[in-house]
Amino acid sequence: MAAKLKKGDMVVVLAGKDKGKQGEIASVNPKAGKAVVDGINIAIRHTRQSQAGQGGRIRKAMPINLSNLALLDDNGKPTRVGFKFEGGRKVRFAKTTGKVI
Repeated sequence: MAAKLKKGDMVVVLAGKDKGKQGEIASVNPKAGKAVVDGINIAIRHTRQSQAGQGGRIRKAMPINLSNLALLDDNGKPTRVGFKFEGGRKVRFAKTTGKVI
């Protein structure tokens, strides 16, 4: 199955404690069905100091389920993603505007 959401896409959170917040996808794990979005679903990790870096309470973005994310279209509104063939290639398009992503 093709990926509806990819790294670098601007998304909005549909459900959960960060509902309504927007951010850019930093990484996607399609096998687990989760994505890490910058500034969303922040948790505090307590790390021990090492030679590599400073220890302490580190704020880290945790993965969020792909079903709780929606792509932002050109108008800044959440949209669903569809697929179509254009010029022999399979491309993603926004269902609200019909424009190719």
